[in-house]
Amino acid sequence: MRSLKEIRATTPKTEIFRGQIQHAMIAALLTIGTCSLLHDYGGSFLGVSTMTWAYITIAIGLIHQSIVAVVFRLQLHFNIMVRLFGDNALKVWAVIFLPFLGGRPLLLIIVGISDYGSLGGDRTVQLIAGTLLMLLVAYTMHSVLKYFTISRALGGDHFHDEYLNMPMVNQGAFKYSSNAMYTFVFTGLWGIGLLLGSWNALVLALFYHAYIWVHMYCTEEPDMRILYKS
Repeated sequence: MRSLKEIRATTPKTEIFRGQIQHAMIAALLTIGTCSLLHDYGGSFLGVSTMTWAYITIAIGLIHQSIVAVVFRLQLHFNIMVRLFGDNALKVWAVIFLPFLGGRPLLLIIVGISDYGSLGGDRTVQLIAGTLLMLLVAYTMHSVLKYFTISRALGGDHFHDEYLNMPMVNQGAFKYSSNAMYTFVFTGLWGIGLLLGSWNALVLALFYHAYIWVHMYCTEEPDMRILYKS
């Protein structure tokens, strides 16, 4: 069995910064590119313009994934969350993490409502495609809850040895992708944009889906190499 204590003792602390310069640079480029694709159709929701909601949506994604990168690295290399919160560390992390996660689709819905129909084109095709994507998300979330568990999805392997030593999941949606959450769940954001026929919601879905893979390759993958190397 692998031990987080042993891993911390044998891993250079400089690893805490690995991938984070790239993370910042790509995030900046993605933000600039996303803003250039947004279009002001003059819509609003609760008296706030679509563009303002769109910028808030981008900001939430940037803040969320920056917090995750900081917490994952500090926890992996210095055990900071467990030192501060003891056995409640993962619960505290869930309280921080989950509202940001839930805020993402909620903000996309708000953007989509505020410029409903701006995408144009065949609404029947959009509704069918959007519904199929949401069904895929439902199936994947069922697989996450049944086979993977939320605690593990929150990065439990950074916190406790029991999660670190769990076997790989290859059931449900994980049969088709070892990273079913990023591959399939984030397609639900595209589904929201299609169901609401919203150009700006689709642009923001593209931002979120691209940015989660930046997190994967700049933060999670380097962590996985440390946690699961033979």
